[in-house]
Amino acid sequence: MVKKISIITPSYNQGKYIEDAILSVINQKYSNFEHIIVDGKSSDETLDILKKYEHLTWISEKDSGQTEALEKAMKLSSGEIIGWLNADDYYAENVFNFVNQQFSENNQDALYGNLNYVNKEKKIISHRVSKSNYIISNKFVSKFICFIPSTTFFFKKEIFNKNVGFDREINYGMDKDLFANIYSKNFLIKKFEIDFAYFRLHEDNKFEHKKSFKNFIIDCKEGIKIFNKYSYVKFPNNIFGIIIYFLIRFILKVIGFCLFNFSLFKNKKS
Repeated sequence: MVKKISIITPSYNQGKYIEDAILSVINQKYSNFEHIIVDGKSSDETLDILKKYEHLTWISEKDSGQTEALEKAMKLSSGEIIGWLNADDYYAENVFNFVNQQFSENNQDALYGNLNYVNKEKKIISHRVSKSNYIISNKFVSKFICFIPSTTFFFKKEIFNKNVGFDREINYGMDKDLFANIYSKNFLIKKFEIDFAYFRLHEDNKFEHKKSFKNFIIDCKEGIKIFNKYSYVKFPNNIFGIIIYFLIRFILKVIGFCLFNFSLFKNKKS
């Protein structure tokens, strides 16, 4: 059975890159898909590019940011499976057929994989092997670390009928909030050891902006909100809460780093 796949793409002034995202969807050569782009009233060449492709469903209007755009795109989607592709990223080949096969033959509610980081010219910088095991439950870890790359994430739309969605009050960690919400409701998420996508690093990427101290603090405050939403224990929303949240996140990242490198060492020996 060829399930309908809806790709949702938030967009704002990514005209230099968005055509790569559009073409990567078209080049899947998959027979049952839709690509929904919600643009925040871009002032660059984005709209001219969108008008070139008749298969697209798109709107361009002022919004509060990426999270609102994702929420709007979700409401417009009609597919059984949803994929989240940012405007500056693009898919690897033959991903949709693999995703369709896994959802048709297995019982997972969502899945994800690995990706490559690329520069503005699409030159590969590094390969990211996504984490799948921290010893501690992923349900707990997901409140601190966004270990699932959103651009490799595919999920059943029916999940959104069970009080799962995007929180407009979260700007940097909307992906972490989404995954923590899904885990909190005990949906099954499965990791596959294949490359799903290419994640582009450039000066306007939100991923790069998180590195500043100011945005780091904002990210931690959002993390506290995420933790408190899906936990019985609550962190205080002050400097003490930020310190506690940061320390736990740091420890979890160290655990993940050690487990990952031990796994690599073990695989080389075998």
